[in-house]
Amino acid sequence: MVHDMCTSLPPTQEDGFGVYNQTSVDIGYAWEDGNVSAGPSVAFYVVPACGITLCGRVGGLAVGGHAQTNAYVAGPLGVSVSVNVDWVGRGSLLLPGYVSVVVVAGPVLRWNAK
Repeated sequence: MVHDMCTSLPPTQEDGFGVYNQTSVDIGYAWEDGNVSAGPSVAFYVVPACGITLCGRVGGLAVGGHAQTNAYVAGPLGVSVSVNVDWVGRGSLLLPGYVSVVVVAGPVLRWNAK
């Protein structure tokens, strides 16, 4: 599977909004009522951030990983949980080398093409 998740971050201070886009290539396993997948990812980000003493914008590319599971509980309706982990901020005075973790959970709808 190929996953792409684009997240827009609302402005928190005068530095404006941010964008965080992650693409992953996963290998998974599927059964009748669900599936799981995991694999490596790469993310592009431009986000406002604050360190201990400085605030500003941080941008770059980050490598990481992605995992997702979907469980279908009522026909095509189900629940999805996605976890993305990236190592961001290398070379930045604001974020000298931190981990970004994004967890998304919510409903999912499955449809089949015959």
